[in-house]
Amino acid sequence: MISVGDQLPDTVLTRIGDDGPEQVQLSSKLKGRKVVIFAVPGAFTSTCHSAHVPSFIRTKDQFAAKGVDEIICLAGNDPFVMSIWGDNTGATDAGITMLSDAECTFTEAVGMRFDAPPAGLIGRSLRYAMLVEDGEVKILNKEENPGQCELSAGEGLLESMG
Repeated sequence: MISVGDQLPDTVLTRIGDDGPEQVQLSSKLKGRKVVIFAVPGAFTSTCHSAHVPSFIRTKDQFAAKGVDEIICLAGNDPFVMSIWGDNTGATDAGITMLSDAECTFTEAVGMRFDAPPAGLIGRSLRYAMLVEDGEVKILNKEENPGQCELSAGEGLLESMG
């Protein structure tokens, strides 16, 4: 599992752009920048929808004041679902980047994949939030239980930043 001080793997994620699905090279988002990445088990799932995304919408300006260039929400859902979820929650309007890791490439590379077949969740991410500077993990807040959203909430990550 990834830890503080590690460099994030350079993987390709997907988002919906003006002309449909487009590839996003993670390194292009991270190079020379301070970025928050938070990952959720699934779009529209209860805790992700009602707690996790709203926490980053609420705290976006506080992160900007601390020099964060971008906030990225990552999930194993396809890019179409991520786009609609961003619109539905107001995350897109708030400037949060919604990225799909539908093949779990990034999630597996950082050791955060989990499967919960009884809930219909296959190839999903554990819940976490991290502060990344120039590709290096500076803070990593992982929840012990995917149903919890405290350490990985916007407020929890801000508190860790001091």
